[in-house]
Amino acid sequence: MSMVKTEKLVFEYEKRDDEGNVIGKQRAIDEVDLEIEKGQFIAILGHNGSGKSTFAKHINAILVPSGGTMWVGGKDTRDDNELWNIRQSAGMVFQNPDNQIIATVVEEDVGFGPENLGVPTEEIWRRVEDSLKKVGMLEYRHSSPNKLSGGQKQRVAIAGVVAMRPECIVLDEPTAMLDPNGRKEVIRTVRDLQKREKVTVILITHYMEEVIDADYIYVMDKGKVVMKGKPREIFSQVDTLRHYRLDVPQVTAVADSLRKKGIPVKPDLLSRKELCESISKLYGKKEDLLEETATEEHTVFGQGKDPILSLKNLNYVYNPGTAYEKHAMKEVSLDLYEGEFIGIIGHTGSGKSTLIQHLNGLIRATSGELSFRGRNIYEEGYPMKELRQQVGLVFQYPEHQLFEVDVLSDVCFGPKNQGLSQEECEKRAKEALQMVGFPESSYKASPFDLSGGQKRRVAIAGVLAMRPKVLVLDEPTAGLDPKGRDDILDQIAMLQKTTGITVILVSHSMEDVAKYVDRIIVMNKGEKIFDDTPKHVFRHYKRLEEVGLAAPEVTYIMHELREAGVPVSTDITLVGEAAEEIERVLKK
Repeated sequence: MSMVKTEKLVFEYEKRDDEGNVIGKQRAIDEVDLEIEKGQFIAILGHNGSGKSTFAKHINAILVPSGGTMWVGGKDTRDDNELWNIRQSAGMVFQNPDNQIIATVVEEDVGFGPENLGVPTEEIWRRVEDSLKKVGMLEYRHSSPNKLSGGQKQRVAIAGVVAMRPECIVLDEPTAMLDPNGRKEVIRTVRDLQKREKVTVILITHYMEEVIDADYIYVMDKGKVVMKGKPREIFSQVDTLRHYRLDVPQVTAVADSLRKKGIPVKPDLLSRKELCESISKLYGKKEDLLEETATEEHTVFGQGKDPILSLKNLNYVYNPGTAYEKHAMKEVSLDLYEGEFIGIIGHTGSGKSTLIQHLNGLIRATSGELSFRGRNIYEEGYPMKELRQQVGLVFQYPEHQLFEVDVLSDVCFGPKNQGLSQEECEKRAKEALQMVGFPESSYKASPFDLSGGQKRRVAIAGVLAMRPKVLVLDEPTAGLDPKGRDDILDQIAMLQKTTGITVILVSHSMEDVAKYVDRIIVMNKGEKIFDDTPKHVFRHYKRLEEVGLAAPEVTYIMHELREAGVPVSTDITLVGEAAEEIERVLKK
């Protein structure tokens, strides 16, 4: 029996002018035919703007077709009489759990859906307990949701949907805002529901590792389904996926690189186990290898140089003296130097965002010292305005930083506040937009009409136009498709090399920090636990796992190969390096 079925499904958005008149239509879904069986785990992939979220909103009739038909559990979504039943049978979980959680206590939030469905009180409490148990959050039933980590909040949002007893759950990028541990938690939770409760799961994601064991994958582009098949069929087409701005799991990427070097591995490998077995066979003789022991060297940064930012024993306490007192930063000392590319990682709630908001004086330490170019910013009469022009901050949702009528005016806002002439402001704005690769043809566009990736570029350009010495980016790629993510990070890396600006990148992606930064600072419960080069930090992958993080997938591949008796170096964090090292060992 099909859970979701479409026939020539079309959806068009109306474009309106400032007066609200319809001036045109944009087709977001273009004659899509697909069928999803009950109880399946289905993935829908596609770049930002491919139509996948628009499609998802049709499944529980938030949107109805402009043309063609969508059936959910055999019911036509355009039939108003069936609306209630459709929404009961298809639940939706969104990208940001904060937008979905409304109550002040976890159990009340989970009970909100069933209560709206008119479920009797006793049954509501039974369902609340049952749903929280299923997502592993029962012990938090009396907690306040805003005291939970991102992964925990997302599990509460899923429990809220599960309590409504839907036959199908649609998850629209539910892990985009989460740390590695939170991502694993959420995916494990929905897989359990699908297997144990026979719930149909439809997952939209940009993390390819999350869908390697899906029953079926659909790839969307420009509103159409352009690829469909089982994970092996889809991911073996590496170049086609990259053409659609997507990526493949790191295991598949390593296998693809090896094939391009003429090494006969299969093109459809998806798991570390498969890759390791394949390479062990090629290597032949098994050796008894000890785990490489990491020598405890520690890199000294900025030798002989004066730091641009220096933190000495910084402490920060939220709500001091109240029941909600929280020590968010504990005795943090750091020296950051000009021209460095620094990554800050840590689980949700580890103190990363609190730390970076100190760097331009947005929040003031409870105790300790913070100096910019040798001068303590907490001393009497310190010119904070100058500090904020030198240390530019791009927030997690940069689109919330945009507010002007067009892109150029938005980017001019900072320089204008610096008291520069209109001419100089425009010159700097255009320079900054060029730096982030924003097309000149869209300078007059409204920032609100841009895609997610373009909005981020404009927000970054707005900070760059002030010519800061330090650029701080808080999760600048969350929610972007793989190509959009790489484009923005490549641009930032290029900028850092050509201008010598100090870049500080806060990220939940271990792969991204491994690829771009020279130095990683790891935060845990408000304390700095590592500060070293990526290779040195990722050697401690077991310790990172204990604090809710992980190493890049490639690092695990190398460790597993070594355990299987293939004498590769485990000090590897990038796909290209891994392929080269495996090739070296096989040829030897």
